Amino acid sequence: MAPQHLTLGHSPDPDDAFMFYALAKGKIDTRGYTFEHILQDIQTLNERATRGELDITAVSIHAFAYIADKYALLASGASMGDNYGPMVVASEALSVADLNKTEIAIPGEMTSAFLELKLAIGEFPYAVVPFDEIIPAVVAGKFAAGLIIHEGQMTYAQAGLKKIFDLGEWWQEKYNLPLPLGGNVVRRSLGDETIREVSAILKESIQYGLDHRHEAVDYSLSWARDMDHDLADEFVGMYVNELTVDYGERGRKAVHLLLELAAEKGLIPAKPDVVFVA
Repeated sequence: MAPQHLTLGHSPDPDDAFMFYALAKGKIDTRGYTFEHILQDIQTLNERATRGELDITAVSIHAFAYIADKYALLASGASMGDNYGPMVVASEALSVADLNKTEIAIPGEMTSAFLELKLAIGEFPYAVVPFDEIIPAVVAGKFAAGLIIHEGQMTYAQAGLKKIFDLGEWWQEKYNLPLPLGGNVVRRSLGDETIREVSAILKESIQYGLDHRHEAVDYSLSWARDMDHDLADEFVGMYVNELTVDYGERGRKAVHLLLELAAEKGLIPAKPDVVFVA
């Protein structure tokens, strides 16, 4: 039988690159499958997932509420912040109370960061800006504040910005759980056998990166804007760890809680049925 070709979407950032290093470089047995890596920002991947365009893709946990009929959530591949996460930054000092009347540049309406900021502070004015353009836009004075994700969480201070509000710290203090951000999903129509095999392959890729950390971080540097090896290694460690290999009890509880709270507040249509496929 000819190898089955599968499309795999993920973000062009160091943690996703680290996660899929072994897969991209042929370091593991892919069991006859071939994977086409499609690198796009998370908002674009979320939108594509609503249309069922990719076989496997990284998505925001927020977006999963809109795609659970098409995709299953894999038990590996989570991005979670344990007392850290996306944050609001600004050039000038702002109080959290100021944020409700401050236009904030956000990385996408389907990102988990946007959902979680609404849960934390309520409604606020915002504009959608590509995630890698938010810090420059705030520095240039186009926006008073920005909601930053990915490696911007490590580099905002270099740009002269101040942290105003950390969603990971807020979530930890309120719920004593890691903050759900992203996950990997697989198209349900692929069938149970393929889904199980894909799940095993992706989990093996993640574990390979963790077991061969230095070389996997080296590979991820191509997507590490304004970061050297040590800073990239620190960032990768924040978002690729034991929770990425498997959500575990705390991770699963956090995902359910986030989606329950969002549904209760009317921020998503309903809480989806969440099954973690291993």
